[in-house]
Amino acid sequence: MKVVLFCGGLGMRMRDYSEEVPKPMIKVGYRPVLWNIMKYYAHFGHKDFILCLGHKGDFIKRYFVEYEEYTSNNFVLNNGNREIKLLNSDLDDWNITFVDTGMTSNVGQRLMKVRPYLEGEEMFLANYADGLTDMPLNMMIDQFEKSGKTGGFLAYQPTQSFHVVHLRDNGKVDSINPISKSGLFINAGYFVLRKEIFDYMEYGEELVVEPFQRLIKDSKLYGHQYEGFWMPLDTFKDKQQIDDMYVEGITPWQVWDQSEAEMTAKSVQNGAEKI
Repeated sequence: MKVVLFCGGLGMRMRDYSEEVPKPMIKVGYRPVLWNIMKYYAHFGHKDFILCLGHKGDFIKRYFVEYEEYTSNNFVLNNGNREIKLLNSDLDDWNITFVDTGMTSNVGQRLMKVRPYLEGEEMFLANYADGLTDMPLNMMIDQFEKSGKTGGFLAYQPTQSFHVVHLRDNGKVDSINPISKSGLFINAGYFVLRKEIFDYMEYGEELVVEPFQRLIKDSKLYGHQYEGFWMPLDTFKDKQQIDDMYVEGITPWQVWDQSEAEMTAKSVQNGAEKI
């Protein structure tokens, strides 16, 4: 399946970083978050990408055009240091389509603008390109296909230290609980969509606002509940936490470094259900 990556936003909550580079190009360890997300999809066999560009799109183009495989792969140098023979590769078999979808377009508009590049696709994947996970993607796709729905997304229960408060009009507090125990889930930005999604969209609309409300009305929206690792890269605090994890060697999102047995165990442990 093709993978649509929304990587054209301004990234205002990461302004100090995104003024220098676009938000998807902020480094997670040695590589940008965008590379890590693409590597995740490629691990599950999805290597045909459509990048929805906007803010500093030229930076993203230049990164991939000038990408040097030898900097992150094993290789043999011979022929008087004039020939490099790669022993493995990151993106040699990736297909990447770069599309300028506008500086101020929302996600729905960006998706509409790349519709011609999805011609012939019965289903496709999409991603906000600002969150990392170790979710077994094949399980999500399988459950979505069985559901018969038109749109699906990763539903995740936040683990931040916020508390959810239920108030009455007079200010009386009915309850206050950690968000992790509130029963609330968020849209984590990993989507599986059928081509019929475009029948639910009008130009200018945000994907998860009007179109998703129409899907809900028709019982065509699927939520894939996952309790493993997921983390956004929205704030400086998120960036610091990801950096600390990387330094400590805790990188659950790097599923390409995990064994098949580990991935199978993770699938069984976390499971998935429709919400």
